[in-house]
Amino acid sequence: RYGMVAETQASNGKVAIVEDDPGIRDLVRMLLTREGFEVLAMENSAGLDVDGVLERLDCLILDLMLPGEDGLEICQRLRARWPRLPILIVTAKDDPIDRIIGLEIGADDYLAKPFNQRELLARLRSIIRRTRDIDTAASEENGDSFRFDGWLLRLGARDLTNPAGEPVGLTTSEFDLLHALVLHPRRILSRELLIDWTRGGHASPVDR
Repeated sequence: RYGMVAETQASNGKVAIVEDDPGIRDLVRMLLTREGFEVLAMENSAGLDVDGVLERLDCLILDLMLPGEDGLEICQRLRARWPRLPILIVTAKDDPIDRIIGLEIGADDYLAKPFNQRELLARLRSIIRRTRDIDTAASEENGDSFRFDGWLLRLGARDLTNPAGEPVGLTTSEFDLLHALVLHPRRILSRELLIDWTRGGHASPVDR
C-alpha cells in the first residue's frame, strides 16, 4: 500500500511526492496541482517501483524521514539507476550532516520544513528548468553526443574533440569519467559514485 494519488492537468511537468505525513502530502499535492503540475503522491517508496513511473518524472520531491526505506536510502537507490532524475529532498530533520550526505549521494536541492510554499515552487521550477535547459543544450539530435564550451563528446565513437576541432586522446577510464560528469552537470558527485559508475563498482574506494 502506498497511497498513490494522480492528478491529470495541463501539465507544467510531472512530479512525484513521497511523504508519509498525509497533511503535508495533500498540501503539496494541491499546491502543485493548482500550479499546473501533474502530481503523483505516495506515502512510501513502493509507488516509485511501478513500471514506467520514474521514466516520466520531471522531479521527485522526497521526504527524508520515512518509515522503512528512508529518504537517503531511496535517493541513493534511485540515483544509481536513474542518474538524471531530479530529486528535491524536503525534511524536518535539521541536521547539516544529513543535508550534506543527501547532496553528495545525488539530491539536486534540499528544503527544510516548515517551508514557504512559494519557495518550494521556486526551487521545484528551478530544478526542472535547469534540467530541461541542460538536456536541450547538451544532447544533439541523435542523442549520441554532448557539446559543452566548444568541446564535443561522442558516445558511439568514444572520442573527444576540443574547441579547435582537434581530437583529444582519452583512456577508457578517462572517457567513462567524463561521460559520467557530463550526464550530471552542476551536481556534486562523490568519489564512490564516480568509481561505481565508471568501474562497475569493482575498484577500491581508496583508489586514486
